[in-house]
Amino acid sequence: MRRFLTDRARRAVAASLRGATRPAAPSPAPAAALSRPSPSAPSAMAAYMARAMSTSAAGTPPVSLDTINPKVLEFKYAVRGEIVTHAQNLEQELHKNPESLPFDEILYCNIGNPHSLGQQPVTFFREVLSLCDHPALLDKSETHALYSSDAIERAWQILEKIPGRATGAYSHSQGVKGLRDEIAAGIAARDGFHASGDNIFLTDGASPAVHMMMQLLIRSEKDGILCPLPQYPLYSASIALHGGSFVPYFLDEETGWGLEVDELKKQVDEARSKGITVRALVVINPGNPTGQVLAEENQKKIVEFCKNEGLVLLADEVYQENIYVEDKQFHSFKKIARSMGYTDDDLPLVSFQSVSKGYYGECGKRGGYMEVTGFNADVREQIYKVASVNLCSNISGQILSSLIMNPPKVGDESYESFMVERDGIISSLARRAKALEEAFNSLEGITCNKAEGAMYLFPRLHLPQKAIGAAQAAGAAPDAYYALRLLQATGIVVVPGSGFGQAPGTYHFRCTILPQEDKIPAIISRFKEFHEKFMDEFRDVSRDEAPTGATIESGGD
Repeated sequence: MRRFLTDRARRAVAASLRGATRPAAPSPAPAAALSRPSPSAPSAMAAYMARAMSTSAAGTPPVSLDTINPKVLEFKYAVRGEIVTHAQNLEQELHKNPESLPFDEILYCNIGNPHSLGQQPVTFFREVLSLCDHPALLDKSETHALYSSDAIERAWQILEKIPGRATGAYSHSQGVKGLRDEIAAGIAARDGFHASGDNIFLTDGASPAVHMMMQLLIRSEKDGILCPLPQYPLYSASIALHGGSFVPYFLDEETGWGLEVDELKKQVDEARSKGITVRALVVINPGNPTGQVLAEENQKKIVEFCKNEGLVLLADEVYQENIYVEDKQFHSFKKIARSMGYTDDDLPLVSFQSVSKGYYGECGKRGGYMEVTGFNADVREQIYKVASVNLCSNISGQILSSLIMNPPKVGDESYESFMVERDGIISSLARRAKALEEAFNSLEGITCNKAEGAMYLFPRLHLPQKAIGAAQAAGAAPDAYYALRLLQATGIVVVPGSGFGQAPGTYHFRCTILPQEDKIPAIISRFKEFHEKFMDEFRDVSRDEAPTGATIESGGD
């Protein structure tokens, strides 16, 4: 087609030049859009050629799947993939005709979006935000009757840090300096080691920070990033978009999704044998989608591995407040590295945090940050340049990021009520996780590790061969087929494990623990009814391949 258009344009030019050597025969005036210019006007001739070619190609869309960036086509993001799109269509159908489906609502268990499922905002945080966004309230006498005194005081302190006290203005590209200092103070209090606001880059949630680091580290497909499987698909997607190579390492489901350094070494060596330069290791702790919490000794081995292999450690720590078991606690990788005696000169380390998770769950406010340590001044300048392209992150998200790292303290008016809210959310999440875990493990063909942290369970499906065959006949991954059938029968939305990556021959799904506690019994009931019917429908006649509810307990790291 392109060759045809080029030839046509050439013939048009040749004809126009021939016309310049002899008088043109009288003819009807051509359409204005293609009126032939004088040969003495080169620019007009070029414009004419362009119009001729574009007119000829009018039937071809200027943008199609054949002409967009192939990297966009390559990556997938299952958390908001086809299952969720289908769920949204069903939701619209329910609004039009409430009696049309065998359920009365869609239950979105696919994504960590707490407020959408009924979790209430933390009062202190919202009080401070509202006062910062409408400072005139601070001058009204009635404000003292409506707001806690420490929220009022904190709002004044924050506004003093923001140039012009303007939350609607751009800030420094790393974020407001005073807010970064507040965050650094919170990190130092958490870890017991010094932190600097100069190392903080405030971002619109943790995801842009991950993208920034991928932009920095990936030069070509010969650069690889070591990532867990299962993994949060942000990582595979961002690596694909930036043209790098995804280097997987498998978490061990049999030991509670353990992260083994021997597995890391094996995958790095294999990647290097293929000519890939492994640049960084991604660790998600607590795990998403797997919910494990790393032990301190395991973290020390990981830090040592990165030091010995010359890797940047990318620590996704957005679920640091979501710990549900008494025998585990969160330790930041920076704390681990400093406790081992490593300084900025020894290990490049980037830690990610977000206001979207934890007990706060402020996903829509888009706040987060990365703490960047161990990079020299020249590289830090380039990181700042990348950050400056986006001008700055939103100011409400910046304020929230400072608040979650510096919440009310003992003696503050809001402290007791804040702790009631915080502990109430965390303890409720722990109960929901336990109820769902026990329900899954009670069913034929499902085994589920304990949720030690984060916001998800990642049960394994032991599907009958007939179900696997039906999925293959439908052109779907077996766990995607299961998730679609679950949605159509119950309105429950989960994400197939194939969207996160999993060991070959295994099938899973990710389910959040976020629906409100009073809805969990109904979800369990719906799920059990569906699953039992599904297993009966596809039960193998010759033998029963599926183990029944054998809980895989967390083992050592």
